[in-house]
Amino acid sequence: MRLRFSLRELETFVAIADYGTFAAAGEAIGLTQSAISLQIKSLENTLEAELFDRSKRPPVMNSQGLKLVKRAREIISQCQALKDDVFDNPQGGILRIGVIPTVMSGALPQTLFGLRKSHPHLMIELSSGLSAKLISDVYKGVLDAAIITEPAQLGRGMSWHAFAEEPLVLIVPGDAQGDVDTELLERYPFIQFYPDTYAGQQIRALLQDRGIKVEPRMNLDSLESIAIMVANGLGVSIVPHRGIKRPFPPGVKVVAFGVNPVKRVVGVVERVASPKREIVQVLTAALIEQAEEG
Repeated sequence: MRLRFSLRELETFVAIADYGTFAAAGEAIGLTQSAISLQIKSLENTLEAELFDRSKRPPVMNSQGLKLVKRAREIISQCQALKDDVFDNPQGGILRIGVIPTVMSGALPQTLFGLRKSHPHLMIELSSGLSAKLISDVYKGVLDAAIITEPAQLGRGMSWHAFAEEPLVLIVPGDAQGDVDTELLERYPFIQFYPDTYAGQQIRALLQDRGIKVEPRMNLDSLESIAIMVANGLGVSIVPHRGIKRPFPPGVKVVAFGVNPVKRVVGVVERVASPKREIVQVLTAALIEQAEEG
């Protein structure tokens, strides 16, 4: 009997094993629950076997499904290795990195410059996106690693390495009067860090916890854009204070947000079984060193 199923179906199946439910797996890999169900049904039809006990809500993987998980992981790993076998040297080839926008213009360029000098045969492909999408792409093997804010949950086979802590601060126009965060936030229009990002959600939760009411006038996902708007007197904002020499342009004043500022943690997420793990570890070490120098 010839079996015809897609690698994506196996990846979806393993994601359910890692995250526990169809819904959680769909959120992790960027698929709707109906799309997850269709892929699993297709896999079951191909194998002529039911992999889940659907009498339970949510469905639970049965004994046949549990047997398939280990083999599915092996197949996915072998397929990923096949794509990388073109390059004999794990320190060379292509390194695919995902980056959240706020890191792209921070310590990353200098770190990548040093990495290219020490590994001249390495080609680096960068893609920018939100943390949730980047985690999904690393999990599926689309990316070798991603530089993101600390995730609330990681699937099995993934690892996280923090390299920087960035306190959340209030930035206001240089001529703004006062240094009390609550008064400044309620007095001036609020420039909101894009609410779909992890940092944006964290900031919104902190404002709600402290009972601070703001008037959002703009939603931006670029720290540079937010800082320029603030410098030109268009409002105030809460943003991560990056550990670089000039985190904000002239015309911006930094005010502490809260007595004990909350910190955003930034790090690298990767697959434990990635064939590029060695070079990802070199990248992570360089980012840690750069953060310490900053």
